[in-house]
Amino acid sequence: MKSEIQALFSRGYLDKPIPKHLNLVDEINKLKKEKNAVILAHYYQVEEIQDISDYLGDSLYLAKMAEKVSADMIVFAGVHFMAETAKIINPTKKVVLPDLKAGCSLADSCPPDQFAAFKAKHPDAIVVSYINCSAEIKALTDIVCTSSNAVDVINSIPKEQSIIFAPDKNLGRYLISQTGRDLILWEGSCIVHEAFSFDKIVALSRKHPEAKFIAHPESESQVLDFAHYIGSTSGLLQFIESDNAESYIVATEAGILHEMQKRAPHKTFIPAPVNDDTCACSECAFMKLNTLEKLYLCMKYELPEIELDESLMNDARASIQRMLSLG
Repeated sequence: MKSEIQALFSRGYLDKPIPKHLNLVDEINKLKKEKNAVILAHYYQVEEIQDISDYLGDSLYLAKMAEKVSADMIVFAGVHFMAETAKIINPTKKVVLPDLKAGCSLADSCPPDQFAAFKAKHPDAIVVSYINCSAEIKALTDIVCTSSNAVDVINSIPKEQSIIFAPDKNLGRYLISQTGRDLILWEGSCIVHEAFSFDKIVALSRKHPEAKFIAHPESESQVLDFAHYIGSTSGLLQFIESDNAESYIVATEAGILHEMQKRAPHKTFIPAPVNDDTCACSECAFMKLNTLEKLYLCMKYELPEIELDESLMNDARASIQRMLSLG
């Protein structure tokens, strides 16, 4: 039975219809109690999943919570590398992900075999990898970072030490500007944050001169150069709460606007425009694969489960623990 359900989940769905009368929110809350489960969700998830989560946050916060939770099952409403990270940090827990197809363009841009060859060309360099990468890349890494703590991680390394930074070249360039370090960059990127149209952002800013433009550091350099504030998802949230402006143009995945509106309901948030004329904002198609229906089925069947080789987890865990030890 498990193998059959796992096969169905691997295709991204179960061909068993959910009864229409079910209140999915109520059912998910019941399953949390019955199975001693906890839901960790990223800010880029659909609104319904954000609202039902036990812990909602960015990658750093969710990694910390994954390490601390005492529940028997971690239900990770995010993308695959995030669920992998939870399993690596807390290997005795069952970790499930609503849709195994919920990947990451940035993680995919760094194939382990190619990165291993790249690393071998720089044998004296310490490897710092953005958490948005696969378990295999984490195992090849000395210390992981997130956009929240990347500057601190780079600054914790002796200045004379050479550093490879992977996989995000845009975040890497931002770190060079902030730390003055000469980083060796892997040429990876996130399609969500590279989708923003600089020309359209400038035009939108002229239309809304009172709005501050804020951006995630995974965005391209010209976009960041135009920003009033640059920060991680948690940094952007903190900024809009403490800043005195009344409106903002936001250059990151549009799912963050839901939490922004909750934290500052009297303010206006405008998604930054993208190059694609068919879309008004930049959304991660992978993040949006998780739905309330899939979350319910995932919890009911406890599948698909994240399963990793023990030696791989041990190798990857060291780089994550070094990050967490920095606080």
